[in-house]
Amino acid sequence: MTMKSKLAAAAFAGLMATTAMTPALAETPPNMLVIANRIDDIKTFDPAESFEFAGADVSRNVYEKLVNFDPLNLDAGFGPQLAESWDISEDGQTITFTMATGHTFASGNEVTAKDAEFSLRRAVLLNKTPSFILTQFGFTAENVEETIVATDDNKLVLTLDKPYALSFVLNCLTATIGGIVDMETAMANEVDGDMGGEWLRTNTAGSGPYKVADWKPNESVLMDLNPNYAGEKPAMERVIVQHIQESATQRLQLERGDIDVARNLSPEDVAGLADVDGVKVVDELRGRLMYWSANQKNEMLADPKVVEALKWATDYDGMSNSFLKGQYTPQQAFLPLTFLGALEEKPFSYDMEKAKAALAESGHGECGDIKISVREAQERLDIAQSLQNTWGQLGCNVELVVGTGAQTLDRYRAREHDIYLGAWGPDYPDPNTNAGTFAYNPDNSDEAGATGLLAWRNAWGIPEMSEQTLAAVVENDTEARKQMYLDLQREHQKVSPFGVMFQQIEQNGMRANVENFVAGGATTAVSYWVITK
Repeated sequence: MTMKSKLAAAAFAGLMATTAMTPALAETPPNMLVIANRIDDIKTFDPAESFEFAGADVSRNVYEKLVNFDPLNLDAGFGPQLAESWDISEDGQTITFTMATGHTFASGNEVTAKDAEFSLRRAVLLNKTPSFILTQFGFTAENVEETIVATDDNKLVLTLDKPYALSFVLNCLTATIGGIVDMETAMANEVDGDMGGEWLRTNTAGSGPYKVADWKPNESVLMDLNPNYAGEKPAMERVIVQHIQESATQRLQLERGDIDVARNLSPEDVAGLADVDGVKVVDELRGRLMYWSANQKNEMLADPKVVEALKWATDYDGMSNSFLKGQYTPQQAFLPLTFLGALEEKPFSYDMEKAKAALAESGHGECGDIKISVREAQERLDIAQSLQNTWGQLGCNVELVVGTGAQTLDRYRAREHDIYLGAWGPDYPDPNTNAGTFAYNPDNSDEAGATGLLAWRNAWGIPEMSEQTLAAVVENDTEARKQMYLDLQREHQKVSPFGVMFQQIEQNGMRANVENFVAGGATTAVSYWVITK
């Protein structure tokens, strides 16, 4: 452990020891934010590779982007950040960004267009899981030197393979992969041509409000102020995120004042906070969807009537009105509410007669063995057990295969599941973020290895629907584009091997003095730098 890590760990241990000695009167320091959250899915802090929920929270507070969202005005959409302005050519294929002045990395290096060029090129060249967010515009390892170009320190030029809707391109640049990395620092830590990749897995080199000071996987992340941040100095000079799996433990620490925010409270623990002095609960509609998906390599699950039967045998209202109450609202389309073209129609309800009728019409007649791959998180286990119960009434022999977030994702990405029960959150605030994952798979071969696409993970080849998805991203008429997504979702509901069930309402418990805690709405991640207390 480095000396910096030892000091950070000592500071964290000291804080916990102090609060433990005075549980009734404990409170965190006024310039420190302490959060309880499940962060066992963090694999890396590298914006070119990070593709998990907890990692996105860290990235948003460490890395600035060409364009970004104001956390206190998310409805306004993207606005300037490292780029002060942009122009698009008449043919719609070239976007020229003019960099803002005064932004500085934590190292002290000035942010320039050369850093932006390096960061976007690097994301394409490394070709990690989220790279499709950029490569969908025609950027490849072979052409990045001509298509992503800093003409000087102040201008960055992106040349696209066709004229996409400008809002679509800019929305994509707000994704985690759009984080701009300090080129000099990254390359100073390069090993074997990795462009600083191994170092950036555990260290950060951004110009955002914070920098990572210490990370203990599955335990905690500690962030300190970036002393060179160009914006207003945040009130929270240190942010500590603890990995606490159990809702009851989060609630206890919140009540005692050991933490400021609890992010994974069960409905029961939320209800239990109602009469606790000094504590409040803030609801926020998020973009995260809870769904199950059926591997089309499984002969039985490749039968559309079997999948339809499973959709009718899912107790949407029963779950949302009981153990998910207040935290998930039924949603059966692949776009979350608040997105352009989000479909509100819910054609399926719990109806065992219809489920049995659909199964009888299938080529199987009866339901066989099904393994549900599920992450070890309480709400997902509860959902999986509900499916096990109701699908069992349909005659299915359901087994739950429980693992960590990483284990279940690895199985899903390798197409080794029967049913995968999981969550999907948008990578950028444009409808293509979900259409391009749920309804796009032009190459269904194992060799395609499209690990960023959910349709591919389910071995669901859909060339015609893929063409419809591509057509929607180049439509510049907003109303026409909206209708295209509505039509696409209606068809998807009927024929897809996806059972979209719920959209998350995040209920964050926090001390009463915490203000401006914005989890990110349906479009982005949490923003620590605007929080006060």
